[in-house]
Amino acid sequence: VLLYSVSDVALVTPLIDGMNLIAKEYISTRVDGTGVLILSEMAGAAKELGEAILINPNHKIEIADAIKKALEMPLEEQKRRNRIMQERLNNYSVIKWANNFISELLELKEEQKSFNAKLLSSSLKEELIKNFKTAKSRIIFLDYDGTLVPFADRPEEAKPDEELIQLLKELSEYQSTEVILISGRDKDTLENWFSTLDITLVAEHGIWIKEKDMDWRIIKPLNTDWKPKLLPILKLYVDRVPGSFIEEKDFSLVWHYRKADPELASVRAKELMDDLILLTANIDVQIRQGNKVIEVKNAGVDKGSIGRYLISKGQYDFILAIGDDWTDEDLFNALPPNAYSIKVGIAPSSAKFNVRDYIDVRNLIKQILNK
Repeated sequence: VLLYSVSDVALVTPLIDGMNLIAKEYISTRVDGTGVLILSEMAGAAKELGEAILINPNHKIEIADAIKKALEMPLEEQKRRNRIMQERLNNYSVIKWANNFISELLELKEEQKSFNAKLLSSSLKEELIKNFKTAKSRIIFLDYDGTLVPFADRPEEAKPDEELIQLLKELSEYQSTEVILISGRDKDTLENWFSTLDITLVAEHGIWIKEKDMDWRIIKPLNTDWKPKLLPILKLYVDRVPGSFIEEKDFSLVWHYRKADPELASVRAKELMDDLILLTANIDVQIRQGNKVIEVKNAGVDKGSIGRYLISKGQYDFILAIGDDWTDEDLFNALPPNAYSIKVGIAPSSAKFNVRDYIDVRNLIKQILNK
């Protein structure tokens, strides 16, 4: 401990390492907040100590540059980095890790029971359309990416086409029908793309809502104190996975890896999920892995909560929700028993039915509108 406390820099360079306590001990003993940790990216602790200067232990020049950077680092920067790492180490204990592990294990079996794919057949589609037309009041929840449009390499490239805008316009004009576009997109993008339509917009998977003839608002108070702590971890994975990038929204962070090498991205995505679960044990956030994305956002707000809120505002005798990824599962599970829920893609889901892709979704809307 004395050696740690008098050292300005700790240089820890294992070639391969499952868990390195020296790195954690050094950070824990720096009670005044100063000191710089230089850590091999091959060390298991590197996943948890992303604010350290991470180096390739086989690269001599990189190590030399890191030492120079450490010796010249301002005290305020040292304290900022160490404070984040110390808080992380203090918050996550082996007991909390064990409790999380057991809880997830017990939940897995129950979750598996609800995941049974059932393709929306012609007869079921006819029944759905008949119930839509005979209903007195309707509400329809639609996801965007992967549900109404195909996925694009970069989010800004998946703009709505004229056909989609016209379909949503006609659907929203159908008598006594409320259309809810509920997306992970930021509110500015949704406003830019769909402001001409008389529909309700929901951004960031339920955080922001813009009801018809109203301004954007947040359903419940949220904070972003967690973002500076987790952003360095996501940036670390951007460096590790060429082609990946970070999308920062008002109350969420998203790591996209659609353009990355599939094999490498798959491995790194699992590692990032493990790291984020480990690092957020005492932070009020939720972590979700979607289609080629990993999202971190405030807990307690999701598509399910916003769905319950909007359904409670009316007396709807026809409810339909369509979505393609795990964020939509919250909405499917929040719906009343008589509601229709459709998963886009042939994959396990708690939705009642499945369709193959966004083309099937558009065709369903066309059939509802007799087009």
